[in-house]
Amino acid sequence: MAKYVIGLDFGTNSCRAVLVDVTNGKELATEVFQYPSGKAGVIVDPRNPLLARQNPRDYLKGIEVCVKSVLRQAKNVKKTFTPDAVIGIGIDTTGSSPLPVDERGLPLCFDKRFKKNPAAMVWLWKDHTSFAEAEYITETAQKIRPQYLAKIGGVYSSEWWWSKILHCKRTAPEVYNAAFSWMEICDWIPMMLIEAPSLSTFKRSVCAAGHKAMYNKQWGGLPDEEFLETLEPGLGSLRRRLYNEAYTADECAGFLSKQWAQRLGLSQKTAVAVGAFDAHMGAVGAGISPGTLVKILGTSTCDIMVYPHDKPLNDIPGVCGIVDGSVMSGYYGIEAGQSAVGDIFLWFVNSLVPNTYGKTQEDKFDSLQREARKLKPGESGLLALDWNNGNRTILVDVRLTGLLLGQTLHTTAPEIYRALIEATAFGALRIIDRIEEYGVKITDIINCGGLATKNPLLMQIYADVTGRPMKVSRSEQTPALGAAMFAAVAAGESAGGYRTIEEAKDAMTGIGKVYHPNSKNHEIYKKLYALYWQLHDAFGTQAWHGSLYNVMKELIQIRDSVRQQSR
Repeated sequence: MAKYVIGLDFGTNSCRAVLVDVTNGKELATEVFQYPSGKAGVIVDPRNPLLARQNPRDYLKGIEVCVKSVLRQAKNVKKTFTPDAVIGIGIDTTGSSPLPVDERGLPLCFDKRFKKNPAAMVWLWKDHTSFAEAEYITETAQKIRPQYLAKIGGVYSSEWWWSKILHCKRTAPEVYNAAFSWMEICDWIPMMLIEAPSLSTFKRSVCAAGHKAMYNKQWGGLPDEEFLETLEPGLGSLRRRLYNEAYTADECAGFLSKQWAQRLGLSQKTAVAVGAFDAHMGAVGAGISPGTLVKILGTSTCDIMVYPHDKPLNDIPGVCGIVDGSVMSGYYGIEAGQSAVGDIFLWFVNSLVPNTYGKTQEDKFDSLQREARKLKPGESGLLALDWNNGNRTILVDVRLTGLLLGQTLHTTAPEIYRALIEATAFGALRIIDRIEEYGVKITDIINCGGLATKNPLLMQIYADVTGRPMKVSRSEQTPALGAAMFAAVAAGESAGGYRTIEEAKDAMTGIGKVYHPNSKNHEIYKKLYALYWQLHDAFGTQAWHGSLYNVMKELIQIRDSVRQQSR
């Protein structure tokens, strides 16, 4: 009898589920649940644009809605399908998105005392309120624990675990003091689904622990109590209420509890895999292997690579971590990324594009795509920096902002739109260059996520800017697919799954389309990238010294040259 697995992908604005045939990765059904709380699922504060929180009740509702829906759909697609054939559930989430919990693991915002307190909710990955704490952690670690920074790119981020917890302690002590412990949502959601014995013994994700919480077996797991106490008196004692060991996503966290099995209509024999972050599971869903860079393109981007853990690997300044087992067992996971990509395009369309290009968001995007596709590289004379939400890699600085250079009284919205796409491509190339500078060769690039599958202009520009083919994953739901694949391994071969994630990857993934670079466009983009790099270092680094006098003039020269050739 055919066996199936369910992957649940908890993104920034929605939860999506995919029900997959274990033998070949065929997706029988998908469902999307938009989070009802806040603004597009995010709790915001108009007085503080850095704040971004989430209501964990939305996740639980999303599980119920999505799983029940894909089960109904599967029955319609395949008459022989039964829920008992579902052998596992895998879960990926955003991160670092920590949540304060009580001794039972329940969120503090479930307590009526903190129901409306944003500090008692999920501190979403894009919450940057802790930028000062992140700087302080970096400065302190540089002085007394430099090894903690070496494996995470040299700089601690406000997007990450300890900076958010420390900010809570300083600004919302009533929440911090009431919290027994904290959990990443990629750990909390699986724990809610199973009969977890206790917080201390529940299997936490090494992906989350290593990339965001400075966990490493070289120094005994999490940062030591003395270091945490140096950061802030009272922070050290929290370590005892967290965890001592972290696990890879191919491990089984447990099996569906009776309550959730009945609620979803599944068997209590359904395995629940250890959770991980969306990008890392998405990389597996895209078919990652050594030498392959997987780009998960959405509101932001995450870039993921794997490297055999039995071979020497240099530390890479500016990346979001090098963690053993964070993507697949037996490999170091290397993470990098850009803090905003799709979000930049949405901001532009929603805030600045006039209604002459369409009345709806979709109409405006269609018009911009159509007109921007007619433009040649360099023709607009524009150059942008993709820092509208800060820079994640390689500068790790949330207080950097966007820049648009070269506009005139004749500049049009499609020209700006194309320049913004090009800026994200230049930022992507800067990450590629940094990884290769430190000895990790990139031989293949696979793209996945909504932008990769729905924006051919973006994919072609990425190919032209990098001078490399851009492959696009066969699946439009690669994080959810990756989560489903880990569920197949967690369930085990005896239940109809797989022994290893490599076996699952070989059977369940594939490439859908390839965009090849245009050599003439690439030559022009090399000139523009040199100017981008100059702006990147001038505005983003303290070490840069020089003049920017040439930038506007060279942009005009490139613009005029391209326009003359087009006549």
